[in-house]
Amino acid sequence: MTDSLTNITRLLSAVLPHSLLLTGASGFLGRILNSHLAGNFKVVSLGRDTSCDVRCDLSREVPVIRDISFVIHAAGKAHIYPRTREEINSFYEVNVSGTIHLLEAIKNNNTSRMVFISSVSVYGLDEGSMIDENFPLAGVSPYAQSKIQAEQLVRSFCEERSIPYLILRIPLVAGPEPPGNLGKMINAISRGSYVRVAGGTARKSAVLGIDVALLIDSWLLSAKASSGIFNLTDGVHPSFFEWELAIRRKMNSKQPAWQPAVPGWLADFLGKLGDILPFFPVNSNTIVKMTRSCTFSDEQARKVLGWNPRPVLDNF
Repeated sequence: MTDSLTNITRLLSAVLPHSLLLTGASGFLGRILNSHLAGNFKVVSLGRDTSCDVRCDLSREVPVIRDISFVIHAAGKAHIYPRTREEINSFYEVNVSGTIHLLEAIKNNNTSRMVFISSVSVYGLDEGSMIDENFPLAGVSPYAQSKIQAEQLVRSFCEERSIPYLILRIPLVAGPEPPGNLGKMINAISRGSYVRVAGGTARKSAVLGIDVALLIDSWLLSAKASSGIFNLTDGVHPSFFEWELAIRRKMNSKQPAWQPAVPGWLADFLGKLGDILPFFPVNSNTIVKMTRSCTFSDEQARKVLGWNPRPVLDNF
C-alpha cells in the first residue's frame, strides 16, 4: 500500500479520536454501516472498490493500517451457490485469507475494539426454531465453513490481546435495494412473475441493516464493552406470505385476482428434478429453503447488549 494512503489514514485519525476501519464498505450492509457510522466516527473504508479510502484486495494482500481505534470486518463473499472448485476456493480466499490478512495488518496497531459480521449459516440448518448461540456449528457449505474459520480467527486474536469484540451472526438483512433472494422476490413481484410456493407459510429470521448499524454504534461508544457472539433478528421472523404482502403494500400493488402458486408436493418434485438437470432454475436445496421454517433466537443480544430492533416488515 502506498505511503500516501498511509498518510491519509494518519491524518483522518488525527482529526477525530475515534477512527474506524470498515472493510466491505461497498457491500450492501457495508454501505448502511458506512452511512450511519460516519456521524460519530471518522470511517476509513477498505476494499477493492475505487470509492474506498484504502484500496486493497484483502484476499491477496496485507494492507498498511495506522492509528485505527476500531475495526469492523464486514467484507465477505456470499450470495452464490458454488459450482466449481474455483468458486469453492474463492470463499476461503475472501472470508478466511482476507481475515488473516486484516488481523496481520492490525496486530501492532492500537485497535481497542473489533466487530466481525458473521452469518447464521454457521449453524448449517435449513429448518429449526429459535436456534441460539449454543447450537453446534454444523455448517458444511464453503460459505458456512469459511465463516466458522473466520470467527475462530477473530475470537482468538482478540482474546489473546484482551480486545473487546463482537461477532454478530446475521440472517437475511433488509434495507433499500437489497441483493440476494429478497431482491429477487421484490423484482418478481414488481414484474408480476412471483410464484407463491407451498402457501408461503415458511418463516425466516430477518433484521434491518440500520438496526445492526445502531447496535454497533452504541457498543463502540459504550464505556464498557461486553465481548461475545450474538444472533441478531427482528424477533418477528416473517413468513414468505407476510413478506409478499408487505412488498405489495410498499409498491402500492394490489393482490392479483389470481396468484400463481406451487403446492409443496410439486415443489419437492421440481427440486429433485433440478438435482438431476444442472440448467434447471431450482434444486432441492432451493426448495427446502423456501418451504421450511428456520428461525433464530436473539434473546442473548437483548439481555447483554440491550438489543431492541424494529419489525423488518414495517421498516424495510
